[in-house]
Amino acid sequence: MEEFRRGYARLCAVPQEPVLRRLRELGGARGRLDLAAQGLSLETCGALARLLPGAAPVTELALGDCGLSEEGAKLLLHGLCSNTTVKSLDLKGNNLRTMGAEALGKLLRQNKSIRSLILEWNSLGVWEEGFSFFCQGLGANNSLQRLDLRNNQINHQGAGELAMALKQNSSLQELDLRWNNIGLLGGRALLNCLHSNKTLKRLELAGNNVPSDILKAVEQAMDHNQERQTILSETQNRTYILSKEVLSQKDEKTRQFLDLMDTIDKQREEIARSGRMSATQVSQLQEALDEQHSIMNSLKAKLQMTEAALALSEQKVHNLGELLNATKQEQSSTSERHFMELQQQKQEGIDRENKLLRDLSAASEKNLLLRNQVDELEKKCKVQQDQLFQVKQDLTNTTAELKLRAVQAEERLEAEKRRFKQSLEDMESLRLKEVDHMTQHMETSERSMQDRIQRLEAIRIALEEELSQVKAAALTERGQAEEELIKVRTQARLEEQQRLEHLEEKLRLMTESRDEAHHCCLKQKQMVAEAQAKANQLSLHADGLRRRLEELQQDLNSKEEEKVTEVNKVKVELQEQIGHLQAERTAQEGLREKIAALERQLKAQSSTHREALLDKEGEISMLLEKLRMKEADISRMREEEAQRASFLQNAIMAYVQGSPLGTHSSRR
Repeated sequence: MEEFRRGYARLCAVPQEPVLRRLRELGGARGRLDLAAQGLSLETCGALARLLPGAAPVTELALGDCGLSEEGAKLLLHGLCSNTTVKSLDLKGNNLRTMGAEALGKLLRQNKSIRSLILEWNSLGVWEEGFSFFCQGLGANNSLQRLDLRNNQINHQGAGELAMALKQNSSLQELDLRWNNIGLLGGRALLNCLHSNKTLKRLELAGNNVPSDILKAVEQAMDHNQERQTILSETQNRTYILSKEVLSQKDEKTRQFLDLMDTIDKQREEIARSGRMSATQVSQLQEALDEQHSIMNSLKAKLQMTEAALALSEQKVHNLGELLNATKQEQSSTSERHFMELQQQKQEGIDRENKLLRDLSAASEKNLLLRNQVDELEKKCKVQQDQLFQVKQDLTNTTAELKLRAVQAEERLEAEKRRFKQSLEDMESLRLKEVDHMTQHMETSERSMQDRIQRLEAIRIALEEELSQVKAAALTERGQAEEELIKVRTQARLEEQQRLEHLEEKLRLMTESRDEAHHCCLKQKQMVAEAQAKANQLSLHADGLRRRLEELQQDLNSKEEEKVTEVNKVKVELQEQIGHLQAERTAQEGLREKIAALERQLKAQSSTHREALLDKEGEISMLLEKLRMKEADISRMREEEAQRASFLQNAIMAYVQGSPLGTHSSRR
């Protein structure tokens, strides 16, 4: 760190005193360079950018709350692009924007050593172009494991870019996105990207206005990824242990084979040495016999009596030679037979090892295939569960909305019925009063009645239009989306308030018209017959309105029946989907049972392999025992040959000493 401080003081024309003081305080501390809250200038950033590529001891770099400018941050990040020692980088609270986001994207694309990157309290998500460049760099990076993006003003579009980057990234394990503005669309995009990303273990989305169901789905995906990582690590450990065991067994077998070959070579050398010794002994004996033969040829007269004895001795020598040849042939045949047996046992061991290796590879391939199938089935089951949950939610929403609308329509119909009944009762009372009090002013009463009939006709037409409008609104409201429900409800409330006000205004007008009619009836006592006829017409008109109300009630009943049939259809479809899901679950349980059976087969094969290795070791020990027995036989044969040679030498020496030539030489 002292070299780093001297290099900084050399490169800066006016070095910052707080930075020099901090570097002096760190002194001999190796590994961490902490310059947080130091307010680095542009010149300091340039000097650090020139020193960082060769800063070997620095593994953690803390530059939080340094008030870096766009140019200074760009210089520092450009210097870190070629650094290979920094593992952790902290840039918290530096208000990085467009240029900083682009420089970070370039750093992530080129640097392969940074494992942790903290970018809390910046403004990376404000500018879409810079954040998209940062996300591209994140997608191309394969070394970063932890990324902190809290409080970076990331919206749903930035979350979509980040989701595209996560689909390409295969190293990131922790991502913190708390306290941004991701929202519903961003949460969905991140949830969709988790189907293809299997390395992310921790994703924080608190404080982003993300619905709870999406947060639960994200937690489930994280749990699934963690389980998958644990399973993968376990399988890797198991394969590593099995490979180590196989290699150790191979090494043991090769070592045993080499030991056997060494013992065989030693035995061959000993046999060759014993053959050479016997050949030298035979040659020595032959030389002695040749000397004796020369002596016997020079002294034929004296040796005629000993020819029979010499013939016998020659016959004995011949027999001994045949015995030696027979023993040599037996030794060669036994050595060849042992060598063939060893070769055959070696070939059988190699065949068994190859068979076991093939069985192990086939079982591992089957295990991998079954695990892939299990993962695919779990994905399908999860997607179908999400679809089933969405369909249930839509069904509950639609049924609640239809029930609410049906209740509203029934209340409106009841109100209309009560109003019509009231109007009919009023008309009946008016008719009775007109029968009692009609006397004069026929023309005025006729005009007033016509005006009233016209008003009633206008009211009826307005009511029919309102009913048609209600039916049209009910038909159109069914096709509206979920996000417009609040607006539709507010509009419906406003329309109901307006209709209530309109109806109150009509009631007020009706009361005024009733008062006018009552005033006119007092004056019109003479028009009883015509008023009765007109009352009959009004009763007919009321019957027509009643029939109209009955038709509307029948339409409502038919719509209610259609709604019930649609609900039953949806229930049947949901039951079918539940049956399919249960069938798939049973299939998954069968696959899991198969996987357990395969694991048991693997364990059984490993146990059989160990038993075969133990059998091999027993066979090797038996072969070693046989070799020791053969060595004992060979040593015994050597001793017998040595005894025979000594006996022959003693016999020859005794014969030579017992002959006349031997006595003559002894006298001399």
